Amino acid sequence: MRTVSTETEFKNLMDKKQLLLVYFSTLSCSVGEALEPKVEDLVTRRFPKIELIFVDMNALPKVSADYQVFVEPTLLLFADGKESMRKSRHLSLVELEENLNRIYQLLFG
Repeated sequence: MRTVSTETEFKNLMDKKQLLLVYFSTLSCSVGEALEPKVEDLVTRRFPKIELIFVDMNALPKVSADYQVFVEPTLLLFADGKESMRKSRHLSLVELEENLNRIYQLLFG
């Protein structure tokens, strides 16, 4: 999972990637730390065309605020720059996989 370090880098990825899954959390969030490798494994294994990035909410508070992300962890999926899915806090990996699969199949059949 790639860590985004600037607002400009984030905006460039939003413009260039067809499917972008953004993992918002902080380095001090124990739930976020536990969930991160599981989400990364799921995306790598099942959805290789989805670009997965990490945004540290403490390092980039403006990006978090711009997308109204105030709890951690939060996952946002963008399809062609439009928010297509939002999952926050206690999320089910099974439900996440189902939601990602639905959107993935619509785009890539």
